[in-house]
Amino acid sequence: MATAGNKNINAKLVLLGDVGAGKSSLVLRFVKGQFVEFQASFERAKRWVQELQSQGNPNMVMALAGNKSDLLDAKKVAAEEAQVYAQEKGLFFMETSAKTATNVNEIFYEIANRLPRVQPAENPSGMVLMDRPAERIANTSCCS
Repeated sequence: MATAGNKNINAKLVLLGDVGAGKSSLVLRFVKGQFVEFQASFERAKRWVQELQSQGNPNMVMALAGNKSDLLDAKKVAAEEAQVYAQEKGLFFMETSAKTATNVNEIFYEIANRLPRVQPAENPSGMVLMDRPAERIANTSCCS
């Protein structure tokens, strides 16, 4: 839940990617501060981006996490290549490491910061709308 001023904003966060891409590692590190080994896949991430962008939701916030930044020699995708791809597709890119906790909090906070700020609709008439069960209880007398 992100806050805009003193109002809470509810949003659903969906992490997509194939098995071993690092989704669970990022969430586990963010939520519990723990790490478990998995693998990541840039090409599969590109397919997920294409699929999501085909949905056409203008309020969607998409981030590309270059996970496993701690593995300098074993990285399969250069940060520069991922950054260029992210810019082309309108995503934001951040190198992360679930293992060392590098940028894990930061990527989730940045996602929250980029969420659209929706103002709640005011009820111009000041009416209170009640659901059916509440109406039924209010109209029931105990001693008829």
